[in-house]
Amino acid sequence: MPTININNIDYDTDKLSDEAKAQLVSLQFCDQELARLQAQAAAIQTARIAYAKALQAALQTAPAGDTLKFS
Repeated sequence: MPTININNIDYDTDKLSDEAKAQLVSLQFCDQELARLQAQAAAIQTARIAYAKALQAALQTAPAGDTLKFS
């Protein structure tokens, strides 16, 4: 008898209506997708910080007057 707590009320998931079960499945999917996207955003933010540091280092070592070209 698995339960879910919503607004401080425990519900037996086996006793939910089919519509409520479908909404619960959709809600769980959204929660999983949000967690996946948050993890992806964290990884991208980490990469961005590394690229910014690498760019800063490249700018400090470039001789004066040289131009960095980005394609």
